[in-house]
Amino acid sequence: MVSEPHAYDVLRWIPALPLAAALVHGVWLVLVRRAFSRGLVVALSCGSVIAAFALSCLAFVELIQLPESERVLSDALFTWIGSGNFSAEAAFRLDPLSAVMTLVVTGVGSLIHVYSIGYMDEDHREDRGFQRFFCYLNLFTFAMLILVLADNLALLFLGWEGVGLCSYLLIGFWYSDRFYAYCGSKAFIVNRIGDFGFLIGAFLLFWSLADAGRPTVAFHEIREAFPAIADATVRLPDWLAFLPGAPDWKLATVIGLCFLLGAAGKSAQIPLYVWLPDAMAGPTPVSALIHAATMVTAGVYLVCRMGFLFDAAPGAAATVAWVGGVTALFAATIAIVQTDIKKVLAYSTVSQLGYMFLAAGCGAYSAATFHVVTHAFFKALLFLGAGAVILAMHHEQDMTRYGGLRRYIPRVHWVLLAGVVGISAIPYVSAGFFSKDEVLLSAFLADHIPGNRWLHAIGVVTGGLTAFYMFRLFFLTFYGAERASRDALAHAHEPGAVVMAPLYVLAALSVLGGYLGPSEAFVPVDDANSFGNFLAPVFAHGGHAAHHVSHATERWMAAGATGVVAVGILLALWLYVGRPELPARIAASAQGAYRALWNKYWVDEAYDALLVRPLVALSDAVLYRGIDAGLIDGAGVNGPARAVRALAAGGLKHLQSGLAQGYLVIMLVGSALVVGWLVG
Repeated sequence: MVSEPHAYDVLRWIPALPLAAALVHGVWLVLVRRAFSRGLVVALSCGSVIAAFALSCLAFVELIQLPESERVLSDALFTWIGSGNFSAEAAFRLDPLSAVMTLVVTGVGSLIHVYSIGYMDEDHREDRGFQRFFCYLNLFTFAMLILVLADNLALLFLGWEGVGLCSYLLIGFWYSDRFYAYCGSKAFIVNRIGDFGFLIGAFLLFWSLADAGRPTVAFHEIREAFPAIADATVRLPDWLAFLPGAPDWKLATVIGLCFLLGAAGKSAQIPLYVWLPDAMAGPTPVSALIHAATMVTAGVYLVCRMGFLFDAAPGAAATVAWVGGVTALFAATIAIVQTDIKKVLAYSTVSQLGYMFLAAGCGAYSAATFHVVTHAFFKALLFLGAGAVILAMHHEQDMTRYGGLRRYIPRVHWVLLAGVVGISAIPYVSAGFFSKDEVLLSAFLADHIPGNRWLHAIGVVTGGLTAFYMFRLFFLTFYGAERASRDALAHAHEPGAVVMAPLYVLAALSVLGGYLGPSEAFVPVDDANSFGNFLAPVFAHGGHAAHHVSHATERWMAAGATGVVAVGILLALWLYVGRPELPARIAASAQGAYRALWNKYWVDEAYDALLVRPLVALSDAVLYRGIDAGLIDGAGVNGPARAVRALAAGGLKHLQSGLAQGYLVIMLVGSALVVGWLVG
């Protein structure tokens, strides 16, 4: 537990700067209807996010200078909601967890903003909207900063909804293309399902605390008051009697499962993962921002922030772990056959998020957060590097039409190799190695999670699949025969310095970022895991389980996982460099399995057949034809009009005889009635 927070009024300016830039862009575009100059757009948008990163660094320095038990900074703006003994502040709170997330959002976000300058310059679509793009990008950054800096659940929910809205705007940025607009709508709608779970969980939590006499939505107050409701139970309805432990469930379990539904929506876990692969429809910098630095990490952050609740709800925690493990393996199997370079990366994001949920469900919250950080480094690099390849190949995304590109874009080849090594968890030379080791170790040691050794095995196998599909991407793109057209290769070129500079920084972080928190089993220095130690005060326990086994055992476990990774790399090398004709033959000989993977297990089709089309038909019959067209338009709008028309046609038209005497009589009668009414 930590003491009272220290006031620090700099925090408000971290989200305020990107918001100010977005508002200036938006107001100018709406009212003036003319775009700023390119230089002004760049200075305003990139400058605001870089300045926010600088302020985040200052706040981080201020935080680490405090004693470990006092590392909380607070910036209260005003009382937002007040009623009786309940109040919710519009306030920001910086503790070690939110500090890490803020640095990731602003740091990686700054690099993506800089990269976007060169990328959008290379885009020649009619609706490219240079200023509109940066307006949305700034707004996205602001929403995510509100989410991670929020002092309470209510303010967090504003940021939560904000990133959902911005994802809709950015995924469907090229709105003149119906498919891109559809992808944006799909992301928005799927996330509404998760948001429903989040709201139910938040309302249940608030109601139970209020019933215990502690109404609050502030995170630190919820944590302090939570023991009063930790053992409370709720009675499930009869139609849920088949569930284990029914009819009485712990209230914490119900709330935890509701929060899991919300987190699964934002972080693309089964069954709500289907929106994320389609998020690649937006410009590549958007994909990088969504997949690496902002939206998809929101669900992981929520689970870690509410870790004390999941610690009190073993059933909910086990569900988080198993959802993560199954999602990691499920998405990895789909990625091994995809040919669109951005789709491979999209499914790899779903898989890596599964690792984070696996760790968080096992109670290793610092391991989950560490993987959030390292994943932000190498996934941003991979998406931005893929964007450089796509630009060089004139927006071609099919890897089967690449091949041999290392001779045309050698610098992109080397930086993309750093990202591939990072996600594949090559020992000592990749950030992913140290964070994935923490994740796998947490699963192995989580004896309180049913089937935890199976979860560990799933994590190891997923690591091998990850290495296979990532090196497959690398070899298909840069090695083998040149499969692109002569014209495409003739115009292939390295990107400019504005695009390459962020890639170099991210490449260095993808290789060296793991040394922020290595296990002492690999770096024999006391307190080597500075990252886990820094986060320890936020959680009920340190969150990293490496100290529970001997260093020798941990090294042997890592060696086994690395062996599986090596098999994946060698298999990719053999199939796509040594024997490039084999993959087609294997696919032909195992058509059933290949079709299942290629069609992503037909999950989208199943959702469309079982949910989307029936709901559309129902809404058309009930909401549109029955209520809108039938009741509102028919009775409410058109009904009075038809009545007046019938009255006019049936009787009033006879009064229009054309005779002046008739009109005079009507006027006299009408005047007499008015006078009589006034006198009476």
